[in-house]
Amino acid sequence: MTDVAAVLEAEGLVREFREGDTTLRVLDGLSLTIRAGECIAIVGASGSGKTTLLQILGGLDRPTAGTVRIQGRDIHALGEAERGALRNRTMGFIYQFHHLLPEFSALENVAMPLLVRRLPVAEARERAAAVLQEVGLAQRLTHKPHQLSGGERQRAAVARALVTQPALVFADEPTGNLDGRNAEQVFELLLRLNRERQTSLVIVTHDLRLAARMDRVLTLQQGKLLQEGSSVV
Repeated sequence: MTDVAAVLEAEGLVREFREGDTTLRVLDGLSLTIRAGECIAIVGASGSGKTTLLQILGGLDRPTAGTVRIQGRDIHALGEAERGALRNRTMGFIYQFHHLLPEFSALENVAMPLLVRRLPVAEARERAAAVLQEVGLAQRLTHKPHQLSGGERQRAAVARALVTQPALVFADEPTGNLDGRNAEQVFELLLRLNRERQTSLVIVTHDLRLAARMDRVLTLQQGKLLQEGSSVV
């Protein structure tokens, strides 16, 4: 039964990979519900499947079994075009490396998801400029990625994820490539924007100090998500 307050509901997720004659089960019947405005950290050992889980939740990879519903719609039951449209409308993605396009300015990079929606160029640029201002980059609109510091590039990536006003943002080690000061600033920015916009936030991180500031900390272990106290979610 669909939870009306849920942005995302995953049920019975299994993900297997073939390695020669061996089948490796990375996710083993995992379930998860994410509610509107909720902040969740997912932690776990290297190679435990955290990135795989994020990709399946975001519709970038398919589970071997199980379902993922975004705002009540089974994302893996959709065709490629519909799935892409749902991602563009409801989700934002932030990675350890910013993935900004080097030939475009910060403003052009952030406007791109809106242009994919076929918004008029002037409106897309106006909205991109507003979000860049919100993340402290109002004076960097025309700068290309190589002209920005590491922290500035990651803030631009945050702006790009948020410019579509998504219901849900997935962040995969978003501070993992930054020094302590910049990591703290980017993390504070994500939490502030979560509070102000009520955007649900799912962060994969190895930084337990940062994770502890989220609403929930879930550990991915042996293919299942465990909450503090070792209870299965």
